[in-house]
Amino acid sequence: MSVGDHNQVLKILLVEDNPGDVRLTMEALKDADVPNRLSVVRDGVEAMEFLRRQGQYVAAPRPDLILLDLNLPRKDGRQVLKEIKADDMLKRIPVVVLTTSRAEEDILKAYDLNANCYITKPVDLDQFTQVMQAIEVFWMTVVKLPKT
Repeated sequence: MSVGDHNQVLKILLVEDNPGDVRLTMEALKDADVPNRLSVVRDGVEAMEFLRRQGQYVAAPRPDLILLDLNLPRKDGRQVLKEIKADDMLKRIPVVVLTTSRAEEDILKAYDLNANCYITKPVDLDQFTQVMQAIEVFWMTVVKLPKT
């Protein structure tokens, strides 16, 4: 997918266990200027199964972008990020860490694990929507993504 490919659908994988944040993300992306297809998994184990097309995810689409929470059940987001970036088949998929943590150690660790960017989730609904729209504009219209 390239910058001007507005006829393309951006495939996004959201790895998020908080139903409220899933709902907010879905709402923010629903009104997108660029078509997108959002897939949601609730924990790190499911995330890796989805990305590796295992189990119930054998027909899963390869995402163009991953939105990853750090604090996940079963397998922590840091471990998921580490596994993605260590896998030759997955490492080129951009990963946006989208989390509540403002801890400097989490920020440094995410970048050490090759996160493409780190965003702290705003608690305010309007700010959350603005952040999601900024992610959408940047990753859907500015960035040149690798072909899968």
